[in-house]
Amino acid sequence: MDSNSTYPFVNYTPVQFSEEETLERSREFYRYMNRRRTVREFSDKPVPKEVIENLIMTASTAPSGAHKQPWTFCVVSDPALKKQIREAAEKEEYESYHHRMSEEWLKDLAPLGTDWHKPFLEIAPWLIVVFKRAYELDAEGNKHKCYYVNESVGLACGFLLAAIHNAGLVSLTHTPSPMNFLQKILERPENERPFLLIPVGYPAEAVKVPDLKRKKLEEIAAFYW
Repeated sequence: MDSNSTYPFVNYTPVQFSEEETLERSREFYRYMNRRRTVREFSDKPVPKEVIENLIMTASTAPSGAHKQPWTFCVVSDPALKKQIREAAEKEEYESYHHRMSEEWLKDLAPLGTDWHKPFLEIAPWLIVVFKRAYELDAEGNKHKCYYVNESVGLACGFLLAAIHNAGLVSLTHTPSPMNFLQKILERPENERPFLLIPVGYPAEAVKVPDLKRKKLEEIAAFYW
């Protein structure tokens, strides 16, 4: 233990299982997470605020560089704000689909059936807008560096998506580009930058998703043993 540490250290109590349990839990969690899908058609059925709070607290358990926790989760349910966000997002998406995206990009997106219309931004009961903190500001306005910001916030978003799926809800990772309008609409401070926009709720009735196939283990992993 570093004698210069300012953190009090406590005993870690690991959660341990038998080898058989460990294997079965790993197998079952993979099966469950493999059912997670991106959904673009939402129900307007309400989701309790406490559920969203629990999801965000789960996301906040992610590791971060120097434990700076460089994230802010802005949660939007107000219809007027959601309408503003949709209008601004669709403006950027229209430009992207008609002027910014390459032919190759558009061709790759075509099988997914996406376009610049984003009605889910108003229909989903909650929008979670994830901001990354490029640096921290203290009470006197002094800047303090954050480390591995993109990596840290990306990890937190992964935890968040898993938590959403675990709660029986669906989500969509939406990244209109550029996303500066989110900072303006939500009046976020200068040290925060929009990272990801995640609608959260229940799926629409009889919703359909593309029949995608994920890569096999040998295509995504290399074992050295």
